Amino acid sequence: MSLSLVLACLWALAANMAAMIPARDNHWRRAFVLIGLGIPLLGYVTYENGPVIGLLVMMAGMSMLRWPVIYLGRWMRRRMEK
Repeated sequence: MSLSLVLACLWALAANMAAMIPARDNHWRRAFVLIGLGIPLLGYVTYENGPVIGLLVMMAGMSMLRWPVIYLGRWMRRRMEK
């Protein structure tokens, strides 16, 4: 397994551990940190393993951080309606 996939697995483990810890802000601060770390990691995974594996890792990340993706979709939909 390549280094990028090992790092992606560690990122997924960190995301799951962060979700288990109670938070007053509904985990948004942790989500922003995970997004900030995940985007460059996704580029590294795609660079080392190709676009198919990159898309699979992106889908896995989106399933863990689904609320930021949902809110982004809602925001984009509102912007398109104007």
